[in-house]
Amino acid sequence: MMQARLKMLSLRALPFADAASVGLPMGQLLRLSLFQVSVGMATVLLLGTLNRVMIVELSVPAMIVATMIALPVLIAPFRALLGFRSDTHRSAIGWKRVPYIWFGSLWQFGGLAIMPFALLVLGGDVVHAVPFAGQVLAALAFLMTGLGLHMTQTAGLALASDRATDETRPRVVALLYVMFLVGMGVSAVIVGALLSDYSDLRLIRVVQGAAVVGVALNLMALWKQEKVRPMTRAEREAPRPRFSDAWADFMAGGQAGRLLVVVFLGTMAFSMQDVLLEPYGGEILGLSVSSTTLLTAMWALGALAGFAYAGQRLNRGSNAYRLAAMGVLAGVWAFSTVIFAAPMNSAPLFFAGAGLIGFGGGLFAVSTLIAAMSMPAKGMAGRGLALGAWGAAQATAAGIAIALGGALRDSVGALAMTGVLGEGLATPATGYSFVYHAEIGLLFVTLAVLGPLVRTSGISQSTATGPTRLGLAEFPT
Repeated sequence: MMQARLKMLSLRALPFADAASVGLPMGQLLRLSLFQVSVGMATVLLLGTLNRVMIVELSVPAMIVATMIALPVLIAPFRALLGFRSDTHRSAIGWKRVPYIWFGSLWQFGGLAIMPFALLVLGGDVVHAVPFAGQVLAALAFLMTGLGLHMTQTAGLALASDRATDETRPRVVALLYVMFLVGMGVSAVIVGALLSDYSDLRLIRVVQGAAVVGVALNLMALWKQEKVRPMTRAEREAPRPRFSDAWADFMAGGQAGRLLVVVFLGTMAFSMQDVLLEPYGGEILGLSVSSTTLLTAMWALGALAGFAYAGQRLNRGSNAYRLAAMGVLAGVWAFSTVIFAAPMNSAPLFFAGAGLIGFGGGLFAVSTLIAAMSMPAKGMAGRGLALGAWGAAQATAAGIAIALGGALRDSVGALAMTGVLGEGLATPATGYSFVYHAEIGLLFVTLAVLGPLVRTSGISQSTATGPTRLGLAEFPT
């Protein structure tokens, strides 16, 4: 009796204590999650630290920096292909995921290894000036690193999904997501501290040190994680399924293709404002830097509120697609609130809009991810293909939306200030307002595509099989 009570206490008190299973013990699960730490570290370097170094210390034009940062997004659509290849990989010893994690680690290592030298050349620190050498080398480094982290993450998530049971898989995904955040947070602090006293030699040491650490983490993560199962001669000589056939099989599920379109459109609608929200508050509403930094906190609180609301509704038997539609409608209210904050010159209204954006985006992301996780892959479409397709849709949409949002704000704002759009629109707020209106339009398109899924999905899984336990597992990875 006492032992049972202690076990229940540990399951309630310790985070993710119930993620382990007989096939995937806690020690192996924690070790496997190290690949997410490596991916988080590479993500911080690509999107944060090196961004600042290129602009401030190396005086690289912001347009070139934005182009380099956007290059890894070009790899995102290939995640579905990478996942499919890991599903169907031929190995004499039966490994499917480990080779892709290994080669992804090598690509990530190679990209980070040459990156500091490429950035120094891009910044003009050269002996022999070769035209476009810096741009070409930096682009190559960013593409290699992006390919490596996408390959590692897709194959790693597929391996974790393979080893987990149906009951523990959501908690395993939760732990992997948290480890990704830990990797980002710890790496940002450490790399930022090491580069506080900047020098070219320090940049080389830090970035190449991160390359070595990434390979070491991935090696520890994949060690003895996939069982050795020698393939028979018939299995080795059997023709490999084609990606086009597997993709057609995946889409033949009826809802898969439409759900991916919904994810793509909805992610674009909620992501176009990612780089505009704080500038909008500072330039249009005159908020201080300290005030605009609170916008992230408001957005996060709104996202947590959307997450909690989704959990409550799902436990009561609500349909995931209907909840996604509610998230889209909340986004319409959110962007309308942000738009009206400028003519009313109301900072409280603006902060309320930021919180509503987080609520709508969080509710939409959680609901669509639950729908995708509950959509079984059939035939040749394995977990790697499904996870790759999901990751490709999200990453590609976010990258395109961020770039498109900045471009629309600049172009429309410039036209408005020249008076081409009329005297009434000749204000700095016009460019921002156009982007927010465009996001509202995309949300309505998302609703139109989502409608058939709501009508045909029937009763929710929680109604049919009992209450659904919703935790951090349902956050996007």
